[in-house]
Amino acid sequence: MAADVAGAVEISGALARLRRVTGLPVAFGGLVEAGRPRVRISELSGTSTPALRALAVTSGNGLGGKAVALARPCAVTDYSSSRQITHEYDVPVAAEGLRSVLAVPVVVRRRVRGVLYGALRSAQPLGDRTLSAAVAAARDVEQALVVRDEARGLLAAARPQLPADGGPAPSGPGWERVREAHAALRALAPRIVDPALRAELLAACGLLTAPEPAARGANLAPRELDVLAWVAAGATNAAVADRLGLRPETVKGYLRSAMRKLGAHTRGEAVAAARRAGLLP
Repeated sequence: MAADVAGAVEISGALARLRRVTGLPVAFGGLVEAGRPRVRISELSGTSTPALRALAVTSGNGLGGKAVALARPCAVTDYSSSRQITHEYDVPVAAEGLRSVLAVPVVVRRRVRGVLYGALRSAQPLGDRTLSAAVAAARDVEQALVVRDEARGLLAAARPQLPADGGPAPSGPGWERVREAHAALRALAPRIVDPALRAELLAACGLLTAPEPAARGANLAPRELDVLAWVAAGATNAAVADRLGLRPETVKGYLRSAMRKLGAHTRGEAVAAARRAGLLP
C-alpha cells in the first residue's frame, strides 16, 4: 500500500508539471492495480467533475487501455467519435467534456506501471510538443519508480547481512554488491528533482550503513561521502569522476578532504574509518 501511495504522489506531481509545461486544461492518471490488467484513475488535475475518479481502465479498452496494451503513447482528436479505440468509457469522458485526449504509459523494466492522460475540451490535434511533454512527464515517473524499486530491493537484500551493534563490517561478494549498489544510489540522488524523493533515497542509503549512533567526530559533506562510497566499491579516481559527472581533480579534492576529516593517510584507511564511523556499509 505504501508503494501505491508513493506512486500516486509521483503521478500527481507529473500531472501538475504536464499542465504547467503544455497549458493543457485537464490531466489525470493512475497506476496499474496489483495483480490486475487495469489502471485505476486516482489523480485528477483540472477536472470539473468527479466522473473520472476511481475509474478502472482495463488493458485494451479505451484510449488508456490501448496505451497499456501496446506500451506506447496513443492519442485521439475527438474521443467520442474515434474509430481507433473502443468506447467503454465514453460516458465519464463526455461528462467531463473531454474531446482531444492523449495517454502515455509509464513503463518500468518493460512492464506498464501506470498511465498519464492529458486532454482538451475541444476537438483539435494535440501536437508533437504536447505529446513530447507528456512522454517526458511519464519518464520522470518511471525514474522515480525505478529508484524506489531499487532502494526496496537493496534494503531487502541487505537487512539479513547487516552486522549487530559493535560487530565487524561484513565482507564477501554479496556484501560487495551491496556496497556497489549503495554507491550507485548515492550517485543517483543528486539527479532526483523531487526533494522528498531525494531525501527518501538518501535515508534508505543510510539504513545500509553500520548501525552506530555517532560518526565519531567525522562530518563528511554529501559529495565527500559520494566519492568515498565509490572508492569503497573499488573505483579509481577516474571511474569515480565518470560516475559522478565530476572532473578527476575535483574527485581528488573531495577525497583529500574526507581523508583529513577522518584522520586517514590513505584511501584504504579513509574507507575503513568511514565504516567504523557508520558512514559506509
